[in-house]
Amino acid sequence: MLTATAGDGLSHRLTRPWWRDAVIYQVYVRSFLDSTGDGIGDLAGVRSGLPYLKKLGVDGIWLSPLYPSPQHDHGYDVADYRDVDPVYGDLDEFALLVADAHRLGIRVLLDIVPNHCSAEHPWFREALADRPGGAARARFHFADGRGPGGDLPPNNWHAMFGGPAWSRVTEPDGTPGQWYLHMFTPEQPDLNWRHPEVGAYFDEVLRFWLDRGVDGFRIDVAAGLFKHPDLPDSPDPEADARTRDSVNPLAWNQPEVHGVWRHWRKVCEEYTARDGRERLLVGEVSVPTAREHARYVRPDELHQAFFFDLLGAPWDAAAFRAVIDEALRDIAGTGSSVTWVLNNHDQVRTVTRYGESGTEGTGLGAARARAAALLMLSLPGAAYIYQGEELGLPEVVDLPDEVLTDPIFRRTGSRARVRDGCRVPLPWSGHASPFGFSAGERARPWLPQPGWFAEHATDRALADTRSFWHLYREGLHLRRGLSQLGEGTLRWLEAPPGVLAFERGEGLVCAVNFGTEPVPAPAAGVPLLASGPCPPGELPGSTAAWWTTAT
Repeated sequence: MLTATAGDGLSHRLTRPWWRDAVIYQVYVRSFLDSTGDGIGDLAGVRSGLPYLKKLGVDGIWLSPLYPSPQHDHGYDVADYRDVDPVYGDLDEFALLVADAHRLGIRVLLDIVPNHCSAEHPWFREALADRPGGAARARFHFADGRGPGGDLPPNNWHAMFGGPAWSRVTEPDGTPGQWYLHMFTPEQPDLNWRHPEVGAYFDEVLRFWLDRGVDGFRIDVAAGLFKHPDLPDSPDPEADARTRDSVNPLAWNQPEVHGVWRHWRKVCEEYTARDGRERLLVGEVSVPTAREHARYVRPDELHQAFFFDLLGAPWDAAAFRAVIDEALRDIAGTGSSVTWVLNNHDQVRTVTRYGESGTEGTGLGAARARAAALLMLSLPGAAYIYQGEELGLPEVVDLPDEVLTDPIFRRTGSRARVRDGCRVPLPWSGHASPFGFSAGERARPWLPQPGWFAEHATDRALADTRSFWHLYREGLHLRRGLSQLGEGTLRWLEAPPGVLAFERGEGLVCAVNFGTEPVPAPAAGVPLLASGPCPPGELPGSTAAWWTTAT
C-alpha cells in the first residue's frame, strides 16, 4: 500500500473555514436563466434558479462579471466596477439575489477583473484625451513606438486573444501617437498596478461589494497585474503564435503581485472580524508549476487558486495520479486546500473533451465525464462546477460563424479556441428553443440552442435517476454527509494498470477505471455510489465508484 497525505488534519467540517472543502457552482449569468425574454440571462433569472441549486447541493455560486460593459468580452471589459449592467438588472436586484441566496445557505462570489478594464472606462477616456507622459496615461501602460516614426509596437509581446499586445492611439491633435498595452483585446487596456491610484481604486471596489454582502471574489488573471517595469522584449520564441498562453515571464507572475493579495486578504479579514463570516478570495492563477501556484495560496495571500492541471490532463490513470500527487504535495503542503476544476466558461465541455461521441453526449465521452466528476468530488479540498456540467451538456461545436461572439474568433479568424460552444444558454424544459431559458416561447437566446438540447433539459434530468444531475446531486450530498470526504487524507491503494484507487480517511475507498475493460473492484460489496452500472466485485471500464469498508 502506497501513502500520500493532504490537508491540515482537521476532522470536523464544522470547525474549519467553510471554503476549504466547499463546492461552488459557476453561474455564467448571461446563459443561466432569462427573466425578461430578451434572450440574455439576468440576475432575476439567477434568483429564480436558486432553489434548483439548493436542491443540487452546492455551497455557493460564483457569478460571472455583471458590471456595466460594452460586452466586447462579455463583461470582462468593465466600464464601471461599482454598478450592475442594465441588461442584467440593477443594484436592488443584486441585493435581492444575495439575500435570497443567504436565506438558502448559498454563498455568493463575485467575479472581479483587476488586470484590465474597458476602453470605455472613464480612466481610459481621460488617458486618450491626455498628452504623452500625462498623469492620466500613467494609470495604464503607454509607451512610444519603435522604428521610423514610432510605427512599430514598443515590444514583441502577444495578446492572449491573438495579435500584438499593443495598439496605437491617435493623439488629440490628430497625429499618430503612443501605443498602449492590452494583453487580451484592444478594448481591454491593461492597468498599471505600479501606479498607487490603481490599488486605491480597487480597495474601494472591494469594499463597495463587501458592504453589499458578497462572500468573496473570484479574481480574473490573478497572476497578471504587474508587468516588467522596463517592458522589454519577451524571450518567447513563438513570435507568430495566433494566441498565447501565460508563458511570457515579463507580463505574468511578477513578484510584486503577491503584495496585492496580502493586502486584499487583510481587507477580507477586516470584514470577517466584524461579523465572523469568512470571505473568500479565489484566484485564476495560470503558472507553469504547482510549486509556483502554491505561492499564491500561502496563509496570508489568496485562500484558493484554481488548479487547472486536472482539467488539462489526458484521460490516463498515470497522468491523473501525477497531477493529484503534485497538487497534494506542493499546494496542500502550504496549509491551503487544493481547488479542483474540470471545466469553466473558457474550456471545451467535459463530455466533448473526453471523447468523440457525437453531439448527443452518449458513449465514451459521457461515461468518462461522469467518472471524472465522481473522482473530483472525492479528492481532498474544494471543487468548482461549471453550469451545465451537471446536465452532461456537450460542447456545441457547429455554431455558424455569423453568431460567434468570442473575441478570439474576431482577432484570429480561427475557431480553434473559440469559447462560445460552452456558453450556449442552458436548457430548462420543453422540446424546442428557448427550452425554458427565456420567458416567452418566441424569445431568441443570444446564442442559438441546438435541437438536441432537449435531451439534456433540466426537467428531464431531474426525472431520470440515471442522469448526470442525479450523479452530481448524490455525490454532493454524500460528500457533505461523509466525514471522510472534503479535506483530510488520501492513501493510494495498489491497483491494476489503468486504475486509480485510494482510501479517504478511514473506511471509504474510491476508484476510477480509466480503461475500457472491467477489473476486480478494490472493495467488496455494492458501491455507495458509482458513475455507471457497477456490479459487486467488479469495476467496469470508464467508471468511478465509492465503497464504504468500515464495519
